[in-house]
Amino acid sequence: MRIEIICTGDEILSGKIVNTNYAYISRRLDEVGLDVVWGTTVGDDRDNLLASFLAAGERADAVIVNGGLGPTVDDLSQEIAAKAAGDILALNTEWLGRMEAFFLGRGREMPANNRKQAMLPQSSEMIDNPVGTACGFALNIGKARFFFTPGVPRELYRMLNDELIPRLTEMRGGSTLHQLKRFHSFGIGESRADRLLEDVVNLAPNGSVKLGFQAHYPQLETKLAVRGSSEEDILRNLEPVETEVRNRLGSFVFAEDDSTLEGVVLDHLGMRGQTISVCELGTNGLIASRLTQHDEDGKVFRRGLLGGSLEEIFKALGLNNETEKMMPETAKLTAGAFSKLTGSTHCLSVQVKHNPAQPGKRASGTIAVALAQPDGILLRQSEIIGDAHRVRLGAVELGLDYLRRVLHLLPLDERSDFEKS
Repeated sequence: MRIEIICTGDEILSGKIVNTNYAYISRRLDEVGLDVVWGTTVGDDRDNLLASFLAAGERADAVIVNGGLGPTVDDLSQEIAAKAAGDILALNTEWLGRMEAFFLGRGREMPANNRKQAMLPQSSEMIDNPVGTACGFALNIGKARFFFTPGVPRELYRMLNDELIPRLTEMRGGSTLHQLKRFHSFGIGESRADRLLEDVVNLAPNGSVKLGFQAHYPQLETKLAVRGSSEEDILRNLEPVETEVRNRLGSFVFAEDDSTLEGVVLDHLGMRGQTISVCELGTNGLIASRLTQHDEDGKVFRRGLLGGSLEEIFKALGLNNETEKMMPETAKLTAGAFSKLTGSTHCLSVQVKHNPAQPGKRASGTIAVALAQPDGILLRQSEIIGDAHRVRLGAVELGLDYLRRVLHLLPLDERSDFEKS
């Protein structure tokens, strides 16, 4: 089945807004074995929209149109869809009632222009949007089935997963099931992972497993797209491949599927009744931010200390202003002092010093990681090549991953592909 995605809006066409919706739709369809063969971006122009709809209706089997379902004058999807299908717009009283209830529940009267969102092509099928006022709909244009979706990301995501993917799977025949297995790693680059896993899919029968990667520094996501005739068949096809992926990537893998690095370390500490505090210099407080977002009950994360300078951190901890001391000794001192101050079983101190580019030398950052724990204080020092932003992200990940390795009794001396040897 050939699928086309059409994204609408002047702000998308001009580049004022990055088109993340297209990436999400295409990625999700690929994960369930649906092929996107065309992608089109078109502005808020009636003639161009009509031409795009008519062209897609002749070459695709299914078309997902994203955007243009709002209440303003530049939201044209319903109007042009009706014209392309040789249809007329009619008031959908069911959706009008839903919108009125939506606003009433928020103590507001529905603005008059929102009524436009309930005007749908008369022959269309309404597609539910439980989290917004933009009504999705489907209808035939030319040879293709068109699905119209809202541009607001959270509304699109809900509609795509709950409504569109099941419909598209049924259109395709629905005889084959698909599942996605994901591995998240830090310290191993995409090219190295590709070499390590070069022939791993051959362990699955009949080409039923497809390997892919998505790099988003400093993490790498390794994906196994699996197909089978049943859930049991999928598990049989996946088992030898996922086992080998774990073996080959080893301790670089820190989580699987929907788990996160911060979640892994907090869950480990929480199960043992342990706590964590963090002291950060040069990270913009990103470690504490990630930990607090996961530890919603505040049972594991105890306190964070962020300073703009080493002097300020020493002052907050009641340490002598010994700024002549060098990393990693300063990281060790702050980890120990902050651990005593907070009473945490573990205290992670991460410090970053940026080294500007020099003649013949690229910019880099020196990173010191110290972990105070019941058995003493452990140290790790590193250098990452890159600008301040890249170094900062690497330092945050390095610190959290070092904590994970200590907690799980994993090797502490494995160098990442991002560090200077």
